[in-house]
Amino acid sequence: MTNLSHEELYGQYKVAMSRIADLRFSSALLQWDQETYMPPRGAPVRGQQIASLTELAHELFTSKTSGDLFTHLLETNGLTDKEKRNAELSFEDYTRLQKIPAEFVREMSETVNQSFHSWMAARKANDFSLFAGDLAKLVALKKQEAGYLGYTNHPYDALLNEHDKGTNVLLLDAVFNQIRGPLKELLQKIMSQPPVDDSFLHRHYPREKQWAFGMDLLKRLGYDFEAGRQDVSEHPFSVSFNNQDVRITTRIDENDLAAMTWSCIHELGHALYEQGLPGDQYGLPAGEAASYSIHESQSRLWENHVGRSESFCRTFFPLFKQYFPEQLADITVDHFYKAINKVQPSLIRTESDELTYHFHIMIRYELEKKLLEGSLNTNDIPAYWAEQYKLYMGIEVPDHRRGCLQDVHWSHGSFGYFPTYSLGSFYAAQIYQTAVESSETTKENSKTVAEEVNSGKYDGLLDWLRSNVHMHGRIYTSETLCKVISGKTLNINYFLSYLLDKYRKIYNF
Repeated sequence: MTNLSHEELYGQYKVAMSRIADLRFSSALLQWDQETYMPPRGAPVRGQQIASLTELAHELFTSKTSGDLFTHLLETNGLTDKEKRNAELSFEDYTRLQKIPAEFVREMSETVNQSFHSWMAARKANDFSLFAGDLAKLVALKKQEAGYLGYTNHPYDALLNEHDKGTNVLLLDAVFNQIRGPLKELLQKIMSQPPVDDSFLHRHYPREKQWAFGMDLLKRLGYDFEAGRQDVSEHPFSVSFNNQDVRITTRIDENDLAAMTWSCIHELGHALYEQGLPGDQYGLPAGEAASYSIHESQSRLWENHVGRSESFCRTFFPLFKQYFPEQLADITVDHFYKAINKVQPSLIRTESDELTYHFHIMIRYELEKKLLEGSLNTNDIPAYWAEQYKLYMGIEVPDHRRGCLQDVHWSHGSFGYFPTYSLGSFYAAQIYQTAVESSETTKENSKTVAEEVNSGKYDGLLDWLRSNVHMHGRIYTSETLCKVISGKTLNINYFLSYLLDKYRKIYNF
């Protein structure tokens, strides 16, 4: 291997990584099918199939052959900066994952498959106890995983680092402590004002009309249906198998137009990011998203900075009325804008407003920390959940389905994921502000991004994101990418200024 030229060695590396990616994405395809079209009786064997592919991919990536290949690449001269960075990141991933035995990976995969189906059954029965046992197994496995990966201060740090490199409990505690007070103060000001009427959003909106509208909206906002599709699932999500096959799902409630509409736009943001990643880097770090936080920044940017903006409403409200003329006959665009931005403490995270959303995240963050450190038992989650929702937002949790069973994440083994949602919102504000302050002009009409978005057009914004965010893949960490884009690392004041400016105008204080 050492006698090979750097071109030949890098060629071997690309082939090896592509094969591993093939296994991983095949497993992801089976998981997508599991959550959309798979018949119920297929669950046990499907779990076995996913576990086998997951285990094979892990074994290939952590093999001595792969390790030797990564090592030789790092010792080779002649690689481009991007090629060198790919090799560095692959070796970093190899070193981390080699700590985890293949048999553990299989056990985790099988437990996740079982947990997903027990979570579905528990949601259907509105009974957390049907999920508690499998969740306890997952928590035990996650503690074991943290031990394999290693940590200094808190076992949760090892899992947080898997979702956003460099993130830990100390950093998140500082961020949430910084944001908690201002959010509570802003919420108090809003709640002292007359409430916004959003009752029209809960009129009857037929399922088939909502579906057709969602598909139309996605296309108009830039989703490439030649490289993607949308389906229905219990919990909206996005999944990518390569940048030419990026799929999303939504959930439809005939008495809640907002739930489907903004879940579509949220998942669109994820999908646009995946469709914008460099296809020639398939299987390599440079072809992957920077982090879960940056991924979330893209979904929150499109959902909120675009989808809940005044310019969006002016442009797309006629489309809403075209699909739902009777339901929106008596509604003005100003009323619509205020309604979709209503602030009201609520039970469901995915349907919450931009302000109280972060209280939902803080509750989950603290809960996961306690589970990992052993100060909270899984059987005590419903009581803890109810207590915290009362404390943070003053609301009663009526049942498990609208309480601790509302999120799919734990059944997937995704501990350490929730904090990236808040980080993503904070990054989104900084990235979006940088985009609209950019002096760059669009290709088609020589307008700036700000001029385009103010007129309700978003092609220029998408082009800017493709050039400044998407194209970099995983070359940079979240904080480094943020600095490359905006000239500074994460600054919470971008988000606070954005919220204050928006809600001061809506609520007149």
